[in-house]
Amino acid sequence: MTIKFYNTMSRSKEEFTSLKDNQVKMYTCGPTVYNYAHVGNFRAYIFEDILRRTLKYYGYKVTQVMNLTDVDDKTIRDSQVANVPLLEFTKKYKDAFFEDIESLKIEKAEVYPAATDHIKEMVKLIQVLLGKKYAYQTDDGSIYFSISKFPEYGNLARIDMENQRAGSRVKNDEYEKDSIADFALWKAWDKSDGDVYWDSPWGKGRPGWHIECSAMSMKYLGRTFDIHTGGIDNMFPHHEDEIAQSECANGVKFVNYWLHCEYLIVNGQKMSKSLGNFYTIRDLMEKGFTGEEIRWVLLSAHYRKKLNFTFESCKKAGETLKNFNSFFARLKSVDNNDLTNQSEIEEIISRNLEHFKNAIGDDMNISEALAAVFTLQKEMNKKIIHNEINREYAHKVLDAYKKFNEILAVFDFSDFEETIPAEVKEIVDERQMARKNRDFKTSDLLRDKLKENGWIVEDTPTGPIVKKL
Repeated sequence: MTIKFYNTMSRSKEEFTSLKDNQVKMYTCGPTVYNYAHVGNFRAYIFEDILRRTLKYYGYKVTQVMNLTDVDDKTIRDSQVANVPLLEFTKKYKDAFFEDIESLKIEKAEVYPAATDHIKEMVKLIQVLLGKKYAYQTDDGSIYFSISKFPEYGNLARIDMENQRAGSRVKNDEYEKDSIADFALWKAWDKSDGDVYWDSPWGKGRPGWHIECSAMSMKYLGRTFDIHTGGIDNMFPHHEDEIAQSECANGVKFVNYWLHCEYLIVNGQKMSKSLGNFYTIRDLMEKGFTGEEIRWVLLSAHYRKKLNFTFESCKKAGETLKNFNSFFARLKSVDNNDLTNQSEIEEIISRNLEHFKNAIGDDMNISEALAAVFTLQKEMNKKIIHNEINREYAHKVLDAYKKFNEILAVFDFSDFEETIPAEVKEIVDERQMARKNRDFKTSDLLRDKLKENGWIVEDTPTGPIVKKL
């Protein structure tokens, strides 16, 4: 089986081939740590997590690098407003980011390079660009990249360079396509930077945002690597500038596959503080939503489609996950060992596992993948109700969901792997006998006794399901 991804550079779906057999080197744009990452940021991080998990699902060993932007226009601006030293200011949001990714079951990358730890690498890269005449120094000591020296500039974002009005230079880290101009590699210090600066051959200053990622990806992944990702808003100027400076410095292709995810909107509108629809992960958890519920919503739409985030979708995610938990409990409670012919169930499991894998390998087609997840649930519920599945194959169905969960990471199987104590089983059996004899008063008393012992019982058509409180 092969994987296909939509490569933003070619605007087409391509079969994925890694530079090195069974190994993938991937750079994923991480947070700018000037505030808590919001749910829109995590739409991108969940997409990158699904990508990572998909590659592993197909047998690749993944080396993922996710940068932490801890020096740029915004981190400097907000640290000064807070009157807190830059590194102390950004540490708070770095720590919060790692807490949030744990809540959302996002697998950790192999490397999280912080920009402030790699200034030497950035200076060295700028020196190479100056030496090759792709960059130049201005009177104030700043260094700019000359986009006219790179004919391929604009290929990723599909910019018609011939019809662009001439611009001189742009110092800001972020700017729009109508402001295309030479961009800053190194910004000479001025008063607005306060105590944020590093020494360089051109005097004290700080790096531009774009050079940070080129220097760090080169250090940990090499001059050419397999995949670079980010939100669609990163395509220009950030990724366009990365390509220009990296390929001019190294003389080789920068990245083979570019993947970008679409925006997240909230209640049909662009997320903004002024509209009151701006939410961090901790905001949502304070409202009672779990990490699994939030993750379900964020992965439920294809990464190249806009995702409309609502509280209602989080509530529905909670109901869906509760239904799956009940389904898993029913599977766990199957104790029929008499059936020997389970070939039909074997075929259903195999078919849905294959459907899931093919879907997730087809540019991470999550809708088709989830169809397999729901189809298997529906078909197996029928088998349970009609007592047509034995204990062995019920556990095989559970194993299939654990396989799905290698991608989805929303199911919790821990409740179904604990041992029910013998004394609890005795109470459950007594209660079942009381129910059989229609002695509901005794049945209720025994239910209360189970609660006192830390257990609850749920009555289903296939028998009682016992869970720990």
